[in-house]
Amino acid sequence: MEKSLVDFLIKAKKSTYAGKGAETSPSRVRSHDLVYRDGALMYYDTYLGGEKFAGEEAIWIADIPYWSMNYIGRVTGENFSGDFLKEALLHVPFEKPYRGPDVYFNGDYIYECSVRGEFDWFQGKETIRYKGNEIYECYFHGGLIK
Repeated sequence: MEKSLVDFLIKAKKSTYAGKGAETSPSRVRSHDLVYRDGALMYYDTYLGGEKFAGEEAIWIADIPYWSMNYIGRVTGENFSGDFLKEALLHVPFEKPYRGPDVYFNGDYIYECSVRGEFDWFQGKETIRYKGNEIYECYFHGGLIK
């Protein structure tokens, strides 16, 4: 895992969805697309849906696909807060630059994320609990592209 690439990925995540960045033109009917560029590096996040969603984040180096992560999630209970999810995702750790930290909490909300694998091949799950009840889940997986 190259430090400069992970730094770019974290900056891109904080500048797009988690950072409430502006969407770009949709790549498909009713898709939500966010793009971040820095020199030869490009990050693209595209997803469909809202309360039930699926999407993909990817990195290109000089227009060549390099890394990708797919995700699918859903709201499973009441009092879900998209703002809390974005707040948790702003704390993406360098060691696991996929979603959010292992644990993050604010008030009655608790975000948890577990990951198996490394940057080149990984799988994980994140959840949000409100007052002890799970109200959101998201599964993700990804790795290097060759």
